[in-house]
Amino acid sequence: MNLQAAGRSAAGPQGGGAAVSPHAGRAAHRQARTPMRRALHAWAPLAAGLLLVASMVSLGNWQMRRAQEKAELQQRFDLSARGGPVAVRATDRPVDGQPLRLEGRWLAQYTILLDNRTQGGRAGYHVLTPLQLTDGSGAVLVNRGWLAADADRSRLPDVPSPAGLQRVEGRMQPVEAKPFFLGGEVAEGRRWQHLDLDRYRAVLDAAGPRLAGWTVQQTSASAGDGLSRDWPQPAMSADRHRAYALQWYALAGLAAALTAWHAGRLFTRKPSDER
Repeated sequence: MNLQAAGRSAAGPQGGGAAVSPHAGRAAHRQARTPMRRALHAWAPLAAGLLLVASMVSLGNWQMRRAQEKAELQQRFDLSARGGPVAVRATDRPVDGQPLRLEGRWLAQYTILLDNRTQGGRAGYHVLTPLQLTDGSGAVLVNRGWLAADADRSRLPDVPSPAGLQRVEGRMQPVEAKPFFLGGEVAEGRRWQHLDLDRYRAVLDAAGPRLAGWTVQQTSASAGDGLSRDWPQPAMSADRHRAYALQWYALAGLAAALTAWHAGRLFTRKPSDER
């Protein structure tokens, strides 16, 4: 055996010391990352707990603001109701639910039927007809009441509209937000799936008076129209929002207690416990 070659073989590939295994380098890297992982596992739950507490308190505060808004709305409604129905112009902006008194003539040719409105478990329509006010300020769309649907849904019922001067009492009703709607047309002739006021206004304004940006839910009787006006009372109770706020605050308190418990363990833990 060549003695020089044997010497090189004993010295290793670099000529000095033993060769370093690649597995040893990876093990050292993993060992260096271990404290970082431990710190992440220790502090991540604390950060998540604090974020959860802040979110729940924020939701509770939002519910309390909604309760305050409902309480103020109820107060305005009560004050307006004490004075009885108020005469308004189409250009006015009444309070939600305020009792109103209108005087004008029905524009029966613009009557529409809102489909899929039930009453007492029966299918039917809400009948909406614009009332052209005698003061010349424009027209107000009036929800005149509920009418049962025919057994043959393809056949729309006839809605009588009294001629001449009409005096209508009702409650101010803001236009509902447009619902999410899949497929089909919003309007098919007189049958509408929901009230799109912008679309309806475009039809009316092209040939008739300017339409108000709010509607009226009729409460007064109208002879011979056969419509039902069994309307539910406006829901303006603030108690429901206060109850929701209490629930969010209770959950926030529970999350805060658990977070404090975890923080106490974190700060009182001895270094030997981390091994």
